[in-house]
Amino acid sequence: MCGISGEVRRDGRAPDASAVARMTAAQSDRGPDGEGAWRHGGVALGHRRLKVIDLSERSAQPMVDEGLGLAIVFNGCIYNYPELRAELSAAGYSFRSSGDTEVLLTAYHRWGDAFVEHLLGMFAFAITERDSGRVLLGRDRLGIKPLYLAETPGRLRFASTLPALLAAGDVDTAIDPVALHHYLSFHAVVPAPRTILAGVRKLPPATTLALEPDGRRTERTYWAPRFARDPAHAGWDARDWQDAVLASLRTAVRRRLVSDVPVGVLLSGGLDSSLLTALLVGEGQDALATFSVGFEAVDGREGDEFRWSDLVAREFGTDHHRIEVPTGRLLPALPHAIAAMPEPMVSHDCVGFHLLSQEVARSIKVVQSGQGADEVFAGYHWYPPMTAPGADAATYLRAFADRDHAAMARLVDPAHLVDDDVSGDFVRAAFAADGADEPADRALRLDTTVMLVEDPVKRVDAMTMAWGLEARVPFLDHELVELAAACPPALKLAQGGKGVLKDAARAVLPAAVIDRPKGYFPVPALTALRGPYLELVRDALHDPAAKDRGLFRAAEVDRLLAVADAGGEELTPLGGNTLWQLGLLECWLQARGV
Repeated sequence: MCGISGEVRRDGRAPDASAVARMTAAQSDRGPDGEGAWRHGGVALGHRRLKVIDLSERSAQPMVDEGLGLAIVFNGCIYNYPELRAELSAAGYSFRSSGDTEVLLTAYHRWGDAFVEHLLGMFAFAITERDSGRVLLGRDRLGIKPLYLAETPGRLRFASTLPALLAAGDVDTAIDPVALHHYLSFHAVVPAPRTILAGVRKLPPATTLALEPDGRRTERTYWAPRFARDPAHAGWDARDWQDAVLASLRTAVRRRLVSDVPVGVLLSGGLDSSLLTALLVGEGQDALATFSVGFEAVDGREGDEFRWSDLVAREFGTDHHRIEVPTGRLLPALPHAIAAMPEPMVSHDCVGFHLLSQEVARSIKVVQSGQGADEVFAGYHWYPPMTAPGADAATYLRAFADRDHAAMARLVDPAHLVDDDVSGDFVRAAFAADGADEPADRALRLDTTVMLVEDPVKRVDAMTMAWGLEARVPFLDHELVELAAACPPALKLAQGGKGVLKDAARAVLPAAVIDRPKGYFPVPALTALRGPYLELVRDALHDPAAKDRGLFRAAEVDRLLAVADAGGEELTPLGGNTLWQLGLLECWLQARGV
């Protein structure tokens, strides 16, 4: 886990080493254990390192192999690197380090651009060929590791975070109106390649981008799961699926134990993190460190689920850490949490993860986390309606979208409003694409490959890496995702959602944990928006920068503030606070100096 950056020139000019240095410095939180830089020809690379595998300087980056004529910067972890190393050694390659970075570099030399198909893990990388100047950028299948791009004629810059690109300078910071539409309609999800800023894009998941010396570029999608029934499973009954899911998850958990430092668990007490805990203990992780966070109740909204996480910790004898956050600590943490967001993110649990990660990072560097299970195994309330006769993209949008295009026109200033319903069009196009059998399959495919990437996964990466903490997500093992995608939706939707996962879990978890009501990661003070939290939002929306930007209709902002002043709140279909959605966007833009 690290922060990477770089600049590629194709106009005959030397790359700006000072700009790369600024990008690298802006990512120091992601890599507190070391830094490095490299430049040759039209390419400059920068790196901040978090030491997890091969703690020696032999795995420092940028890593250069003079014999192979290659250099690399890499963020992530390749879980099958020992197996790949053995295979490459048998093919005649030798290694100076004991880590995964050198294996990745050597694998590129062996298999070319297709080497990504050999990798099990989470990754974003840039590899350059010293002699030709060719550069290959790539990102893992589920987009667990980020890669942002800023391009001008003859120059491309990249970094692990959007703010790092802003630190380099010379970025078009105009608001992208299509991205704004997505942010306000698609629950703050802005699908790749767009970001809220017109001058910054992101490489989509499961994608490589080759930058050739003559200026040509080739973008390739190397993985796309099929949400369809596989004839190989035609004879399977429900028990076969349960056994296969548990075996695949067990493998995913085992893979994510590869580390030269201890691995803990973020334990909410829900099904997903509890299942990871049980499987890790089953793998022989004695005195496994587990961590839970909770907040004070506000207006009757509970802010913790400690009774469940305590139950699981007792059941499996973990070294449990309960982190209780008083409401007074939340407000001072908000600016740093917002600054840690690579893009504006409205989920309240961003702040929860931020504070949890701060405490966890005091004692451990690597954790496993349960994100992804709800999208992969159909745990959300908007999936059951997808089984009704005639269910389609409109059914999904009614349950998931924050507002339709007409409501957007009442909220967004005309200068920033696109003419067409671009968010609805995006969903409708996704539902129409081949490779998904049923409406529920289409919703799950959209959420697994887009929403999951741009909300829960991004949130976990950003908030943990802000404290130099590496989070691994077994439910996003791509082989487990492929298995779940092939599973009949009825098995996943059973028992109120995640039925096949719940039944698989019965082999290792107490029934009380499996059958408990579904919980969330509540931060009540941000849902209620009272007192200083309301004033923070009011100040952001009344700031001169916000007024100059003019994203929203002033009368609508005033109405929403009046509702809040009267003790009310206007919620989206998913329970988000509309005023927080507007205020968070402005807080993020102002924190970035946009």
